[in-house]
Amino acid sequence: MKPKDAWLATEYAEAARRVPERDAPFETLSQIPVEPLYTHEDLADFDPGAKLGYPGSFPFTRGAQASMYRGRLWTMRMFAGFGTAEQTNERFHKLLEAGQTGLSTAFDLPTLMGYDSDHPMALGEVGKCGVAVASLADMEVLFEGIDPEAITTSMTINSPANAIWAMYLAMAERKGADLAKVGGTLQNDILKEFIAQKEYIFPPAPSVKLVIDTFEWGPQVAPRFNFISVSGYHIREAGSNAVQELAFTLADGRHYVKRAIERGLDVDEFAPRISFFFNVHNDFFEEIAKFRAARRIWAHQMRDVFGAKDPRSWLLRTHAQTAGVSLTAQQPLVNVARVAIQALAGVLGGTNSLHTDAFDEALALPTEEAATLALRTQQVIAHESGVTATIDPLAGSYYLETLTDEMERQTLDYFDRIDALGGVEAAIEEGFFAREIGDASWLQQREIDGRKRLVVGVNAFEQADAGVPIQLVDPAVVEVQNRRLAAVRAEREPREAAAALEALRDAAKAGANTMPAFLRCAHAMCTLGEQMDVLRGVYGVYQEPVLI
Repeated sequence: MKPKDAWLATEYAEAARRVPERDAPFETLSQIPVEPLYTHEDLADFDPGAKLGYPGSFPFTRGAQASMYRGRLWTMRMFAGFGTAEQTNERFHKLLEAGQTGLSTAFDLPTLMGYDSDHPMALGEVGKCGVAVASLADMEVLFEGIDPEAITTSMTINSPANAIWAMYLAMAERKGADLAKVGGTLQNDILKEFIAQKEYIFPPAPSVKLVIDTFEWGPQVAPRFNFISVSGYHIREAGSNAVQELAFTLADGRHYVKRAIERGLDVDEFAPRISFFFNVHNDFFEEIAKFRAARRIWAHQMRDVFGAKDPRSWLLRTHAQTAGVSLTAQQPLVNVARVAIQALAGVLGGTNSLHTDAFDEALALPTEEAATLALRTQQVIAHESGVTATIDPLAGSYYLETLTDEMERQTLDYFDRIDALGGVEAAIEEGFFAREIGDASWLQQREIDGRKRLVVGVNAFEQADAGVPIQLVDPAVVEVQNRRLAAVRAEREPREAAAALEALRDAAKAGANTMPAFLRCAHAMCTLGEQMDVLRGVYGVYQEPVLI
């Protein structure tokens, strides 16, 4: 067998002379060059024992569990939330009836920003991009008929995460559930808000302090709950490439671990409940490599840098969601194909749970039919494709292993750059992440605008759209929410509500763990806006620096 370089210089060169290479970007979406061919020579120094190991064992490159999907399939967790708690509860039940195995809750913008539905800042946004939750009363309606011990629930919430989590746990307690048996995931990753999504309330330092409160309190009270999902998804949606998504997400995870250890927490007590959330974009092999590199990097960081002894602390567990930013309003049915390819990449990458976007999400909230089709996409992959029959079927691919190594190398380089700036919080204030993502986003858009990179239906193969049905939010949502809020304020015990809010203020001022006070506020029917106003008074409101 010829050496690779010799083959490229002869057979391949001759083929390329006869049929010249296409005018296409032979590089990943992260601008990693892709060679015409990969052979064993590209892995000359590759140590399978160190780089791969076995599934379920350090460094977990090949998967989080030894049996992977031959045992238990990934959790099919469709993201849902719109309008009133009643409407979203109905959608939850429909998805569970269709075979979904876990819930994922989207909250509307007022809830994400810590405002009650009747606040002037909520005008025009109530129930639009998620469900409105302003008190325990909303939370109880939202999960009516759902057993919190039997169904795990993910909640996409950030600045108000402590309050929303407390409402969920209070709802479970009022149902008679044992909190030690209640599982789910709280997104609670505030750093990515400063980096990408910009849905923050308080400055970085107190915001991170609130996150670490959940690290300290969660394992003692709700040990089956993941109190954080460190989220790269929104970093990618903001315009980053895959390497940046990987590097910035894991850097955020490292920062939380550092802060928790600085508080005096035992790494092996909190680390097993840290989870992650990644995007799955269009570049099939790059996305698979990203998940593999993520598990390997995190395992080494937790064991070798932070000194974790429990193998569960080394393990990166992740939810994945297909790329909303990749969906097109033009020819929306083509999004079905995009989502299927992305979902397959997530599965082959070894995700623990998965949401598949509906084809109509570039136009409006998903219809029930579109959401069901997105779920069916996962079910076809799980039960008809054959990819779940063997564990890690792509291991040993010359291209995939080379790409995984390169993504790991570039990620560790980013760690060094962030550390040199003084860590994640300092890098946020310096504008490092904003510039890096901005540059990557500009490059991607330039490639699309210049037709260097083709997007079906957008800059290639264009045609008139036939249109698809879309779902709009009924304006009556506001009236329903305001009536329930008024009833909560009228029927609660005012002295207990006032005392609970004062206890929250005292805990925040003293630097104590706020979670017991949040749980007391939930049971006292304090509204979300009231609780966030207390913290606004203690911590202040963050103003992002102007970058020039």
